[in-house]
Amino acid sequence: MSIKRVNTPISKDVIRTLTAGDEVLITGVIYSARDIAHQRICDSIAKSEPLPFDLNEAVIYFVGPSPARAPRVIGSAGPTTSSRMDNFSPILLDHGLAAMIGKGYRCQSLRNSLEVNTAVHFAAIGGAGALLSNAIVSSEVIAYEDLGTEAIRRLEVKDFPVVVAYDCKGGSVYGDK
Repeated sequence: MSIKRVNTPISKDVIRTLTAGDEVLITGVIYSARDIAHQRICDSIAKSEPLPFDLNEAVIYFVGPSPARAPRVIGSAGPTTSSRMDNFSPILLDHGLAAMIGKGYRCQSLRNSLEVNTAVHFAAIGGAGALLSNAIVSSEVIAYEDLGTEAIRRLEVKDFPVVVAYDCKGGSVYGDK
């Protein structure tokens, strides 16, 4: 199997070409967000308030990176357990989010939402945060600075390695169809 290369933002046409198990290298802009940031984004959606970034065709990486040591742009940046975002992700998908990156299983309602919204969930290798940080070429806090390492960051990545864990056709690498 060959490695697929995907640039952000990710269109639905590109998402349709991805199948559970595909190895993918992502290049472009992705956004970091964990539990509290997800809650705040969903609260803003509910109140029709402006969002910290455009969700349309965007990618969110479930990560709270450690502080950077000079000259690095970011510290260790390993994925957070994806199921912690299961309550929030369908709302974001309904508002244009194209993809998420995390680790571990997702609930059935989230997997259904991937199909309905033609979206995808990628898995990054847990425990490899130092290695994954090498693919992050820039990092800038763009929202919720009070959350510290869990603030939303605009990350520029080059050849960020992931696997399609759940595709938009109901496929899963976990065998939990």
